[in-house]
Amino acid sequence: MTAPLDDPWPAPRARGPVDAVVTLPGSKSLTNRALVLAAIADGPSVVRRALRSRDSLLMAGALSALGAGIDTSGEDWTVTPARLAGDATVDVGLAGTVMRFVPPVAALGTGLVSFDGDAHMRQRPIGEILAALRALGVDVEGDALPFSLRGSGAVPGGMVTVDASGSSQFVSALLLAGARYDAGIDVRHAGEPVPSLPHIDMTVEILRAHGVVVDTALNDRGEPDRWVVAPGPIKAVDHTIEPDLSNAAPFLGLAAVSGGSVTVRDWPLRTTQAGDALRGLLEQMGCRVALSDEGLTVTGTGELLGIEADLHDVGELTPVVAALCALATTPSHLRGIGHIRGHETDRLAALATELGDLGADVTEHADGLTLRPATLHGGTFHTYADHRMAHAGVVVAAAVGSDDDPVLVENVATTSKTFTDFAPFWASLF
Repeated sequence: MTAPLDDPWPAPRARGPVDAVVTLPGSKSLTNRALVLAAIADGPSVVRRALRSRDSLLMAGALSALGAGIDTSGEDWTVTPARLAGDATVDVGLAGTVMRFVPPVAALGTGLVSFDGDAHMRQRPIGEILAALRALGVDVEGDALPFSLRGSGAVPGGMVTVDASGSSQFVSALLLAGARYDAGIDVRHAGEPVPSLPHIDMTVEILRAHGVVVDTALNDRGEPDRWVVAPGPIKAVDHTIEPDLSNAAPFLGLAAVSGGSVTVRDWPLRTTQAGDALRGLLEQMGCRVALSDEGLTVTGTGELLGIEADLHDVGELTPVVAALCALATTPSHLRGIGHIRGHETDRLAALATELGDLGADVTEHADGLTLRPATLHGGTFHTYADHRMAHAGVVVAAAVGSDDDPVLVENVATTSKTFTDFAPFWASLF
């Protein structure tokens, strides 16, 4: 049994180059998409190397509440499709994928399904999906957590318009269940550009792996921001989950700030994960980056450079990238990320506050951050119940402070959202 952690946690400081080879847990984004499709497929399937974390266990619990049989006892999870009958209560915790992906599935059932979650989750946007389900004929009560819906056993489907500028998950949620709707679904976005488009690409790719027909060519025929899913069965398919590449950010960042070398095993040569952008970002920041069949290796060169970067499509990387920019020797400007104000916390405000309190020279903008070289010091880094904020905190701690003035990371246990026992694993690298 893991010993309780101090809170705030005195995160370790690198006293020299850190050299390590790490194997990361599976992708949360892929695990939860695979579980959703397995739960509404035409037969049993297996999700291999599933991520065992709070978010994925919440997804398994939500789908089980709808009648799916999910055995999470081993590394490979077996899934029997959901009956989608009867009343249910769903705990979304702090998982955006559970809050957004499960309601379109629950709408296929015949019972009253009630949704609620952690207090922090009640601030995250869900109204666009609920409005879309109403437009498709689903009986929905509420516009934010807590809310409930009552299915009639089928969803007519058809065309629906959403403003997905707040989250790409609004599109993915409707696409994942759309093949089971009577007329399929035709999702059209109206609003500012959709963030995190790689996550929609991930959704389209996994749907096609299940034999679902998804037309994205409309985007190339003068109808941008439109995705059409044809009605039909969702074939049962076994999946092997890739490592979570966004969770690699603090480990690769550790190589950068310590002048060491970190290899993340099994980095895919081709992937739709947003975390793959770390390769180019860290190279721009002065690191040596090498991808091979064994994995991705990042080596710090002793000089960490600032960057000008539009992170609109990879906003989840912002906390660790901002932490690295705060430690860089030249200025940085990160833009295109106003949407991350609606993530687990307002990440722009949180980063500006916490990095600033440690001495960083940081300016918060409506859609980004500017960071200039400064000397940082120890202190408490608050996480706001946000696992990515904790990742930023431990990266700063590795490079800053002293035995008498360490960086203390508040509620580092929030990392269990996507990485169980992150803190002891992190500490073992020093």
